Amino acid sequence: MTFAPQELTIRPLAGPHELGLFRRLSYTLDHELADDLGSGRRRPEWMWVAMRGEHVVARIAWWSRTGEAPLLLDFFDLDDTLPEPERGEAGLKLLETATAAVVPAGAPRPEYGRFVPADWREDPAARDAVEARIRVMERSGARMLVERLRLEWRAGTPVPADSGRLRFRPVGDREDLLALMTPVMEGTLDAHGQADLASGLGAREAAEKHYDEELAGYGTPREWWRVAELPDGEPVGFVIPARNDYNPIIAYIGVLPARRGHGYIDDVLAEGTRVLAAQDGVERIRAATDLGNVPMAESFARLGYVNFERSFDMVWD
Repeated sequence: MTFAPQELTIRPLAGPHELGLFRRLSYTLDHELADDLGSGRRRPEWMWVAMRGEHVVARIAWWSRTGEAPLLLDFFDLDDTLPEPERGEAGLKLLETATAAVVPAGAPRPEYGRFVPADWREDPAARDAVEARIRVMERSGARMLVERLRLEWRAGTPVPADSGRLRFRPVGDREDLLALMTPVMEGTLDAHGQADLASGLGAREAAEKHYDEELAGYGTPREWWRVAELPDGEPVGFVIPARNDYNPIIAYIGVLPARRGHGYIDDVLAEGTRVLAAQDGVERIRAATDLGNVPMAESFARLGYVNFERSFDMVWD
């Protein structure tokens, strides 16, 4: 005898008191949820569950830097003990129902980002879970934009002394940095930058978008930001050490196209790392780079950054 699954109930959380219900499924960012709710980076109405009776079979949540509008879809979990197609069908129904309620009509869907184990392709259980989520997103019309390496410098890791090849100065102002970001954008290996250019933005416009939508939002001192120059004052590149809501980070780093191929990226990254490592209580510095950006990944490895995790980003065109 076969039994039909119980009817699926899909709804948002009634309030922060239902956080325990949301945590019946798990993800690596669970420990941030309470603080995100308290700070307004998340709202209960952006956090949804799909349930059969008292059993949570899927969940979804969006995040925002300011709490004004959902900026990123960063939680999407399924009960991986469920068979297919039940697992995928429940996930798709939750995704479409919650998105229709959370994302304003006519607005672009926020990007979907997920952290995954560094060896997820080699671990059968991890691969099954990751691919199940990708399939649901693809069924909703999303496509894979990029897979990234997540990197971490840990306290106690040696930081090279200044080689003396370059000199470093603070960034003067917005225009000072944009003048360097624009040529870097023209030859970028970063998938998000390439997508901005492919959308019709010019290199200057793409640089302005990156500055205004991300870099300008960091509350840490602008004095940390560095421009790298040759001894004669000619610019080589820049690095943006900062701190987000969770960790010290290398937010952005670039070498001008005309200065590439001389190993300057190591000097620039070392300077950004020194700035952050000198701050009180820094136990780790986080960074990320696209899987396809091999020169940047190799530079992080030479500086002692560990690839502790990967991530991927999916978008709806």
